[in-house]
Amino acid sequence: MSRLTRTALAAHTGTSAAPAPVRIAHLGLGAFFRAHQAWYTDVVDAGNEWGIRAFTGRSPEAAVPLAEQDGLFTLIEKSDAGDSFRIMDSIVDAADGARMDLFAETIAAPETELLTLTITEAGYTVEGAGRLARDAPGVAEDVAMLRDVVRAATLDVSQAPRTALARTLLALEARRRAGTGPFTIVPCDNLPDNGTLMRAALSALAEHVGSADLLSYVRSDVSYVGTSIDRITPATTPADTAAVAATTGWEDLAPVVTEPFTSWILSDNLRCERPRWEEVGALVVADLEPFEQRKLWLLNGTHSLMAYTGLLRGRTTIAEAIADPTISGWVEELWDEACRSLPAEGLDLPGYRAALRSRYENSSIQHFVAQIGLDGVMKLRIRAVPVLKAERAAGREGTGALRALAAWVALAQAGELPADRSEAEVREAAAEPDSVRALLAVLDPELAEDSALAAQVRELAAELAAERS
Repeated sequence: MSRLTRTALAAHTGTSAAPAPVRIAHLGLGAFFRAHQAWYTDVVDAGNEWGIRAFTGRSPEAAVPLAEQDGLFTLIEKSDAGDSFRIMDSIVDAADGARMDLFAETIAAPETELLTLTITEAGYTVEGAGRLARDAPGVAEDVAMLRDVVRAATLDVSQAPRTALARTLLALEARRRAGTGPFTIVPCDNLPDNGTLMRAALSALAEHVGSADLLSYVRSDVSYVGTSIDRITPATTPADTAAVAATTGWEDLAPVVTEPFTSWILSDNLRCERPRWEEVGALVVADLEPFEQRKLWLLNGTHSLMAYTGLLRGRTTIAEAIADPTISGWVEELWDEACRSLPAEGLDLPGYRAALRSRYENSSIQHFVAQIGLDGVMKLRIRAVPVLKAERAAGREGTGALRALAAWVALAQAGELPADRSEAEVREAAAEPDSVRALLAVLDPELAEDSALAAQVRELAAELAAERS
């Protein structure tokens, strides 16, 4: 059995081993990116014109097997009807994100048209409407570093800042100094209005760094494309790797598992050359907000609900959670609440709900509730809290959204929440005499001020804890 590489694949198929030229940079090399943006580019790029150089985010490990395989990997689409296997070749180079010299060189190159990012919600190190979270790990150090580097006559890119935003800003400074011209950034993480947020966050960072020229470039020469993204991508198991070898005959140490469904909706300010992603199902729309709210509230919101109630009721995966009649009813309840705050036209809400249920019931996808429950503070703030506030403002209880928060509270009180970047704050709140109100304040201070709401959460959390499996 041969290791999957471009040379080996070309010898087997009789095609060229030459990769496509690098024209897209990506930051945050992980399974979702490979199943999503890399998939869209691979499927649509029949002329082999759009290569992606992908950089890791926090850890260099993901780049190692991919680099050894020349960026090639197998995408496994799993469904109850059977599995399919596709060798993907849109990634032509995989690199450690700490290679700031290579990242800056890539962004500054005239051939590079755009940067996509999947750095998780927490990776943007912002609070509120794009305000820089100065107390987030690494931010203060990065600001100090960039002040020195950007002020120097010669730009030193030998050392990488710690945060993704700072690395991006330093690479943009390299592009500005090179005189390469305008650039496009496409954030692909589950944050409302992520394009606007990315612009505000980079602008705030440039202001703190103190470079008027860089700030002007970030605001005037870089365009930001908001997105709504969706494709379930569970962790790859040794059995998946073995299945690739048995089915394809290739030794692949970096396969990715995903579902057949995929969605990519982009705002219509794509002012650059790019692959024609629309030809394989992406949508470019004038108003992105209703689509991203549909996804955040109906998909992500019920994911969080199933994660925390599933953990309390002894369910391991989303398929097991949705098969639980009680949790299934709670999902429908939250869907009803979320739909009341969405436009009735243009979103096909009944069809979207039916598609979600079918996806949840796909038992071939091992989507673990403990994985979905990670970083609950940041996720619940945008997935469940807006639905709850809308329901309460309309004079309704918002019980479905309340239950998602109550399940999270019950796990926090028991000290059994999945890992969270706000873990210290959560632990401190859970130790307070009135832990319910303290925990609600971590999610949203307004919620903690509502005595009736806190009482309902307290009652629901107690009920959920009492029913633990």
